[in-house]
Amino acid sequence: MSRETLFNAALLLGLIAVPAWAVMTDEPFTITLATRAVILALAAAGLNIALGIGGLVSLGHAVFFGIGGYAMGILAHHAQSYTPLMEWPFLIEGTKFMPLIWLLAIVVSALVALVIGILSLRTTGAYFIMITLAFGQMFYYFAISWSTYGGEDGMSIYVRNDFPGLNTLAPIQFYGLCLAILVVVLVFSARLRRSPFGLALNAARQVPARVEAVGMDPMRLKLVAFVISGVITGLAGALFADLNRFVSPTMFSWQFSGEIMILVILGGVGRLFGPVAGAVTFVALEHFLGGITEFWHIFLGLILLAVVLFARGGITGLVAGKEATHD
Repeated sequence: MSRETLFNAALLLGLIAVPAWAVMTDEPFTITLATRAVILALAAAGLNIALGIGGLVSLGHAVFFGIGGYAMGILAHHAQSYTPLMEWPFLIEGTKFMPLIWLLAIVVSALVALVIGILSLRTTGAYFIMITLAFGQMFYYFAISWSTYGGEDGMSIYVRNDFPGLNTLAPIQFYGLCLAILVVVLVFSARLRRSPFGLALNAARQVPARVEAVGMDPMRLKLVAFVISGVITGLAGALFADLNRFVSPTMFSWQFSGEIMILVILGGVGRLFGPVAGAVTFVALEHFLGGITEFWHIFLGLILLAVVLFARGGITGLVAGKEATHD
């Protein structure tokens, strides 16, 4: 068993043990912090598919996160206010049913990712980064001007949405739901990178000309990866909005896109549990250093600089060395 596999297992065990300890010691805030880390890890796991396997450096992934958040916010808002979302040409009402909200978040995120991907993948390098950034800013300013749903002030949701068989207002139950989704996504990511599609995508990242020579379209491969990546990040956005019971335009901001990328780089680009390691580290620094100084981002920047210069594989690479198994 490799060091990376052991590290991944230790991370997963920690994600189970810490909340269990928090329940026994009656520390619900610790469970909330753990939930935040898991949801951010889910968003970063989405980006890791595009960035880690496909080599797509996107500064617009907050678009999908925000879409997921607003899908939840809009449906829940109409459900709690008992007003229909649409009356003509047919009646559409709000809902507080999580699976239905997730379905809408996934579908809309997929469609938007498809459009953004088709347009942005015509370019590469810095141009690709700038186009994804531009789309992010477009959605950000649209959300600010959307006064129907709070505009710049955002929108509060009074009660957490429902999931069959669970009391989602109980912190540990909502955490368990989020953790289960993260595990499913990580298993999917592991299978994806070992699949023929994953291997072809990795080849398209490294040597596109050779992929074309065997009859495959590198752009199409990257587009599929970009859509899958957007879907996972959109689902994370819906969960994040449910955690906070609040949505705002900041979910679309380029700063948040940067934070998601930081999580991937910090944990290890292309490493299966890299997003988890990055998210746990980020939330821990935010909590502990944020309680000491409001300028805690300075320390985050120093850590990120050290990772980029001396630990190219991120925290996971630092522990696992040059091993790149994705168990």
